[in-house]
Amino acid sequence: VQLVERGGGLVQPGGSLRLSCVVSGFTFASYDMRWFRQAPGKERELVAGITASGGRTNYVDSVKGRFAVSRDNDKYMVYLQMNSLKPEDSAVYYCNAHGFGHDYWGQGTQVTVSS
Repeated sequence: VQLVERGGGLVQPGGSLRLSCVVSGFTFASYDMRWFRQAPGKERELVAGITASGGRTNYVDSVKGRFAVSRDNDKYMVYLQMNSLKPEDSAVYYCNAHGFGHDYWGQGTQVTVSS
């Protein structure tokens, strides 16, 4: 099982980033996918989730209207489009696959929002 996040980096406040996560080693289309983040000194926080079929999404209140999660089951990819970024969005972002009593994690990608 492997999950690899890409797309993090340094961006100015108000800017955008698109994170992607490519997965392998399990039946991607059967798992709900989630994005978490963890800032220094803080607990890991669920940011966004999408059901296995892609039919439903959910977001933490602080990112509603700014972030959008999507997936492509044919490509084994999940995405997090992040717009209107704020300094408080700075964190390591993790991709997570959840289902059948399992949780699989990527290694994380750093997002830093700073001028």
